[in-house]
Amino acid sequence: MTSPLSPALVRTAHVRLSDVHVSFGGRPVLAGVDLVAAAGDRVAIVGENGRGKTTLLRVLAGTQPVDHGEVRRAGSIGVADQQIPWGDQETVGDLIDLELAAVRNALACLEDATTALAEGRPGADDAFAAALSAAETLDAWDADRRVEVSLAALNAVDDRSRPLGTLSVGQRHRVRLACLLGAGHSVLLLDEPTNHLDASGLAHLTERLRAYPGVVVLVSHDRALLADVATSVLDLDPSSDGRPRGYGGGYSAYVEARQAERARWEALHAEQLAERQRLADDLSAAQNRLRDNWRPEKGHGKHTRATRAPGLVRAVHRRQEELNAHVVAVPPPPARFAMPELSQHQGTVALRAAGVTVAGRLDHPVDLTLGGADRLVVTGRNGAGKSTLLAVLAGTLEPTSGTVTRARSVRIGWLGQESALPARRTAAELLGSADLGLLSGYDRHRPIAELSTGARRRLDLALVLAARPQVLLLDEPTNHLSATLVDELTDALHSTSAAAVVATHDRQLLRDTASWPRLAL
Repeated sequence: MTSPLSPALVRTAHVRLSDVHVSFGGRPVLAGVDLVAAAGDRVAIVGENGRGKTTLLRVLAGTQPVDHGEVRRAGSIGVADQQIPWGDQETVGDLIDLELAAVRNALACLEDATTALAEGRPGADDAFAAALSAAETLDAWDADRRVEVSLAALNAVDDRSRPLGTLSVGQRHRVRLACLLGAGHSVLLLDEPTNHLDASGLAHLTERLRAYPGVVVLVSHDRALLADVATSVLDLDPSSDGRPRGYGGGYSAYVEARQAERARWEALHAEQLAERQRLADDLSAAQNRLRDNWRPEKGHGKHTRATRAPGLVRAVHRRQEELNAHVVAVPPPPARFAMPELSQHQGTVALRAAGVTVAGRLDHPVDLTLGGADRLVVTGRNGAGKSTLLAVLAGTLEPTSGTVTRARSVRIGWLGQESALPARRTAAELLGSADLGLLSGYDRHRPIAELSTGARRRLDLALVLAARPQVLLLDEPTNHLSATLVDELTDALHSTSAAAVVATHDRQLLRDTASWPRLAL
């Protein structure tokens, strides 16, 4: 695919952050962020919800001031955040004009300069040359055609008179994304650009980003997009020194390097803890000798007792000083996800659906049987009834027709897309001693209302698994989870003894479960 960017525009594309810090209400959101991206770089920003990914994009866009650090950017910037700037009365054409404002301005300036040149005004030659260069840099004459191509490829509304109020949220986002892909910006900042895209739209976005010669910085939980597009990764999740980490070589190299760094972090922390324990044991032994062992056997005089005591006291003091001086400088790494041991239902059939439908939500009858350690992936377009089917299997929704039979003793765990956790309770209150490595100590003791979307999703998952189900029903389990956790969860699903049903549109999860049977709705 030919590039919509001129060579002059490509050369100007550049963003740079140096030691950037941002806090909200005294709480650090970004700390010590460094980032350099030039033409041809496609940087993926990854991390759990609440780590500052969207804030970082706003810093790059210039809409979020920093508390400390340096921000530099060059070239025109196009931003696709998760908010559409206009209301219901404006039209698709208004949104296109907004996103193509730089193009419209360049063409208007060229028209004015052309008029001035024709009229022979003083300085018209230089003004015309500058205006022509600006329009050529943006390839402004072809911008509307490029937008039309992307509107069609993303299955977006192309009727420019259509009011935005008549469009769904997904349709609005597709229109705006098509504009950005066609506008000719030298820097693209994209926040979760795969939301609301179908398979053909994802393919088009991937192709356009891979061919984009300017700078692309994207935040996404879509591991398939990151694997296909990213040339480098900036990870905002915790590290051994508390600073974000940058990784070159693409997404696969990041995953490998992150795993190796995590192993080193865990080993070094364990080594320092072991050394501290050794010093504590030495101190305890010295204290025991001072209390008991310096006393001479019967028949020895006070002189022997007096000569032993000072040496033992000095040994205790020395070991106490050594223990006080030892600092565990490496912070504890975040806990790894630990899937509990889930048992396999011993009966022939754990769960069976026969001719199940739900009026208006699951129109085609579904038959399935699960037992033992069976696996199943449920696929289908949005609205096909994937979530409805899992809710019926879980027993939280009654079918309009058909039957669902569950073994009397089977334990079923259902992870839905919607969370109904009590806002004032804490994770610790709900989970008790169960942990599974899904929540930090800080999040375990905060009211649920104060948790990030990602932390609440982790808690939902922890509650399902802590009940030790024999059949797992997981509805879009990758939503709002970090790539690292999703990889760990995927590995656990392959090895668990429980039966598992996964409904997903996540392309990487579909690739990772390619050997599982499919049920297409």
